[in-house]
Amino acid sequence: MVQQLYVKRLGDAAAPIKPRIDSELKNHLTYLEGSLQGREYLVGGSLTGADIQLSFVLEAARSFRLLAELPNLTAYLDRLHARPAYQRALERGGPYKMGR
Repeated sequence: MVQQLYVKRLGDAAAPIKPRIDSELKNHLTYLEGSLQGREYLVGGSLTGADIQLSFVLEAARSFRLLAELPNLTAYLDRLHARPAYQRALERGGPYKMGR
């Protein structure tokens, strides 16, 4: 996703590499989508540090509108947002505005 940020700044000059970046990003997100099939969290049945770390990646993916066709990732991120600790963090720090 960082590469996508750079590519957007290059405009038309990035045309030769953009398809490759898009393809790789889709591969990674599709892999994660499948990994969450029938699971609530990445590792086992409870929240771990892996879930917290992945949440930032998925926040970025959502801001790039990359989760529209990935229902497992969308539901996963929604579950993380629904957690009481996440809600408390928003109360303390204010709304989370990735890229806005």
